[in-house]
Amino acid sequence: MSDDDLFAAPIPTSGAYDASSIEVLEGLEPVRRRPGMYIGGTDERAFHHLAAEVLDNAMDEAVAGHASRIEVLLEPGNRLTIVDNGRGIPIDPHPKFPGKSALEVIMTTLHSGGKFAGKAYATSGGLHGVGVSVVNALSSETVVEVARNKELFRQSFSRGAVMTPLQKLGGTPNRRGTSVTFVPDTEIFGEMHFKPGRLHKLVRSKAYLFAGVEIRWKCAPELIGDDTPPEAVFQFPGGLSDHLRAQLEQRECATTEFFAGRHPFPDEQGRVEWAVAWPLWSEGSYSWYCNTIPTPDGGTHETGLRAALVKGIRAFGELVGQKKARDIAPEDVMTGSELMLSVFIRDPQFQSQTKDRLTSPEAARLVENAVRDHFDHFLNENMERGRALLGFVLDRMDERLRRRAEREVKRKTATAGRKLRLPGKLTDCSADDPAGTELFIVEGDSAGGSAKQARDRKTQAILPIRGKILNVASANTTKILANQEIADLIQAIGCGTRDKCVPDNLRYERIVIMTDADVDGAHIATLLMTFFFQEMPELVRRGHLHLAQPPLYRLVAGGKSAYARDEAHRAELERTEFKGKKVEVSRFKGLGEMNPQQLRETTMDVRTRSMLRITLPQEYEERAGVRDLVDRLMGRNPEHRFTFIQENAARLDEEAIDA
Repeated sequence: MSDDDLFAAPIPTSGAYDASSIEVLEGLEPVRRRPGMYIGGTDERAFHHLAAEVLDNAMDEAVAGHASRIEVLLEPGNRLTIVDNGRGIPIDPHPKFPGKSALEVIMTTLHSGGKFAGKAYATSGGLHGVGVSVVNALSSETVVEVARNKELFRQSFSRGAVMTPLQKLGGTPNRRGTSVTFVPDTEIFGEMHFKPGRLHKLVRSKAYLFAGVEIRWKCAPELIGDDTPPEAVFQFPGGLSDHLRAQLEQRECATTEFFAGRHPFPDEQGRVEWAVAWPLWSEGSYSWYCNTIPTPDGGTHETGLRAALVKGIRAFGELVGQKKARDIAPEDVMTGSELMLSVFIRDPQFQSQTKDRLTSPEAARLVENAVRDHFDHFLNENMERGRALLGFVLDRMDERLRRRAEREVKRKTATAGRKLRLPGKLTDCSADDPAGTELFIVEGDSAGGSAKQARDRKTQAILPIRGKILNVASANTTKILANQEIADLIQAIGCGTRDKCVPDNLRYERIVIMTDADVDGAHIATLLMTFFFQEMPELVRRGHLHLAQPPLYRLVAGGKSAYARDEAHRAELERTEFKGKKVEVSRFKGLGEMNPQQLRETTMDVRTRSMLRITLPQEYEERAGVRDLVDRLMGRNPEHRFTFIQENAARLDEEAIDA
């Protein structure tokens, strides 16, 4: 059969597919059809996320300096009310929507709000203009009251639709701010109910995150079934320091004083607050926040704090003549610690609408620079305190090295007598011990050549792959095993796949995906991440998979050069580092265009590079949500990808216009 005959052959279908098959969802209907796209699902976590969305709006008013008090009231019938004494949602007519108030637009239109331009809020947790409108769409009843200019207004909604027009209720000279009352829709969430203990914990943590705000908690007594108090008032002048002190209680720590502080970022870009303690006996806990939003999966602000602590303790060890300190690893400092970090930055980037992970690259640099000086002072101000912490960390390092040696003996015993088979295109590192080693998966022979010259031969291995690898999410097992690129990858990593995957046999401590900083590079990186997610999920869960962050531009002016990751970073550098100068900008078409020195400096040198760690959620429900997302976007059914593009294209257009 010829190619023409092949394409002309009819494809059997189960029904007609024409223009009438194309649905156009309007208003808030997409939210009700696909709530998982906006709040991560319809489980208990997503259910309580509705409360967080409304509370975050009130917190944004407090952080912006316009509100000092927030009230949270839980009543029977799943009725939750959140009140602030801020400016109040604007109620005047919206210029782009004749006949509608700004309040109605905000409550019924996705991507509407006052946080895009940064004029009404310097830093905020609500970024996409979808939070309160999503709550409205997923609630059977929503009532908003606004006290503004000494007048009280009210409007009611149901399942995203307007139930009553904006009503003026009269004068209210002693009241200001916004009150939002909502009841989650049983059509979406079934018979789920708010848990007072969970809400109480959320309210309390928000009060710790902004020292100036007072949050009042009240719950109907008949709903209380545990130790949660029916009423409480939270206000913590010490912020995270108060939080950590309460969490530690009377536990003994490596240092009598824990490391805590606050510091503004340069040029009014925001600020950072932190509190870290090292209990002698603890499994550790980590709390990360951005603009008062919890980011349970950490992110770039975590990377910055980690770098500041590790570099600081190493430098202190060198100062006191402890040569072993140079071998301190991040896990020696972080594991078992009680750690809290909160950043406030402009225009943060998150991994998803539920904001579980911060991805703003600049956050790592800002946090590291801010915290490092304070940590150096913390260690050097009291040498006995510094030596105590150093000794504590070195003990952990010795224990880690001992366990690693034991595992290495077991690994060598298990593989004794077997000849290790490696792909010919792999340029391996010289170190025998996997600890500290890295496998860089690079795109093409040209990039591979630069990477081989740029690498640290002792610890860094290079595996070039040819173009876009097979999409394993839409291929059967036979096709996957027959693919040469995937076979080479599996051999180089050395731990097997799926039910035969043994993570302890991993030949490298880190696997780094290093592709071009363009659309094709992002596609290849996505295919590789899909491969690891499906074939070696335990490696991802344990934090072995990383994503390199090569630059897209090089900027030169007056003998000074800098690298930019993307267009936004380039604009920032031109505005700050090269202000008023004529800048020569060159764009890297690919990693192969960078000379080895540039590639080493920007992407491979552990002292100067920036990388993202790719992880998987710990909770089963969250992992199931990730699998569902991968199946929809990378699986065999192209309609899911088409739907995703339709639903997100408008947002990308808006972001492009803003940029």
